[in-house]
Amino acid sequence: MIWPRRLHQVAGGDAGSEFEWWRIVGRDAVVFPEVVAVAEALLDPGMVELVWVDSGAGRPRALPADGVFCRRLGERVGRGWLGPLAATDHGGPLIAWMGGVIRRRRGAGGPPGYADDPWWVRQEHQPVPMAGQLRVLGKEKRAPGSGTMWRAVVPPEQRARIGSLIDSAEEQLLQLRGVQSGPTAEVARQLLHGLGHSAGLIEAAWKRTAVAAVNGGVPLEEVARWVDMPAEVLRSMLTAGGQEDSGGERRGRGVGC
Repeated sequence: MIWPRRLHQVAGGDAGSEFEWWRIVGRDAVVFPEVVAVAEALLDPGMVELVWVDSGAGRPRALPADGVFCRRLGERVGRGWLGPLAATDHGGPLIAWMGGVIRRRRGAGGPPGYADDPWWVRQEHQPVPMAGQLRVLGKEKRAPGSGTMWRAVVPPEQRARIGSLIDSAEEQLLQLRGVQSGPTAEVARQLLHGLGHSAGLIEAAWKRTAVAAVNGGVPLEEVARWVDMPAEVLRSMLTAGGQEDSGGERRGRGVGC
């Protein structure tokens, strides 16, 4: 992935066993290019206009999952998969910003004290202070393996990809509910195609989850027990083809990422 590779560069080439420490202290430097790209996009009048268009402009509608603004934003930061994910993150800061922009454009402000400023960020969306993260890291070192915290050891991009795969599989399966009518061959074709596609998405999701767990400190044998297969078989599955990141580059550290 882009950020882990960049973090190793910040650490002098290889963060080694201090990777988690470097991820905390080097976070701002590592994500700075994307922060600038996002800020530039949000300040671009053309991008703001896309938000207005996605909202229906003069004919209000719910923001679509395939909105042009989110798709274009993903392209601008070099993460094509980000657009659909951001568009459906209804509790996230980006959707909150879009809502503020739309309300201002429509002149539909709230009562006095209402948080209608597009640039206002809720506390839960603000980055965790470095000191707090270092305290958590210290506690985790005293509770290795399964005692680590998922969000602390699995990068945001990797968590987002897992969530996106699960959501895609769920959407695919929901679409199959109403296809069991019509010619036998056509129904079978649609079911098998849809189920096969969903199975592929689920397999990709569980492989990424297994890789994240192992790289996060959970023993491979423990993960293998959860997926009900021999540890060596799981190891070979995770290392045979490698796990590709969102940019299509193979990651060489850990079991498969």
